[in-house]
Amino acid sequence: MYDAPKLENAVEQKEIKFSARDVQVYYGDTHAIKDVDIDIEDNTVTAFIGPSGCGKSTFLRCLNRMNDTIDICRVEGRIELDGEDIYHKDVDPVQLRAKVGMVFQKPNPFPKSIYDNVAYGPKIHGLARNKADLDEIVEKALRRAALWDEAKDRLQTPGTGLSGGQQQRLCIARAVATEPEVLLMDEPCSALDPIATSQVEELIDELRARYSVVIVTHSMQQAARVSQKTAFFHLGNLVEFGETGHIFTNPEDERTESYITGRIG
Repeated sequence: MYDAPKLENAVEQKEIKFSARDVQVYYGDTHAIKDVDIDIEDNTVTAFIGPSGCGKSTFLRCLNRMNDTIDICRVEGRIELDGEDIYHKDVDPVQLRAKVGMVFQKPNPFPKSIYDNVAYGPKIHGLARNKADLDEIVEKALRRAALWDEAKDRLQTPGTGLSGGQQQRLCIARAVATEPEVLLMDEPCSALDPIATSQVEELIDELRARYSVVIVTHSMQQAARVSQKTAFFHLGNLVEFGETGHIFTNPEDERTESYITGRIG
């Protein structure tokens, strides 16, 4: 079983953004996530890899309480964001999700204009006092998502009219518009062509200067390209976690090696 590093040791490298201890997830009677301990660092891309159905997306959704929306799902253990328990009864999941943005597998822009897609979050969270503030937030978010130059002359056109890669970058702009601290990405490139994938990967690398980024990916090549830390999940267990280069070249658990070499998966 993988043992998380002691917090004191991890802090010497980078600030810990998320800390999870003894996390269990159940769907009804099914024990989907077992005994997960992990520290996720700030300003780092952390990749979750593993076979389909291994629990990586389920655990990702624990980090912004998206599993709360599933009636039969139960989460146990402790998950802290900046030292605060995100499952404490006083924590508002809506406010948590403003801090912990999420980008999904398929681009899902709202059926609104490009501008209104990005402005939606800041409006509902009261981040803009007036139209000028909102304009500034929208431009800044589109620039961070590397979409401003392509979208600035068509802000009032539907977001659904963009290409697939542009739509995914619009969804990233929408996620960063609320000034989150963490970005969760659940297979953000799986519906994209190779060129759009490359653009989103470059963007992920730029975003880590400002955010802690956690990405679920079915592509080991993508994990190797974009992440500094990699966690390997198998059958609901966190088997191994460490520096990406080390996980891919010198894994310590034979299950990790079997997955990376294609013997399981």
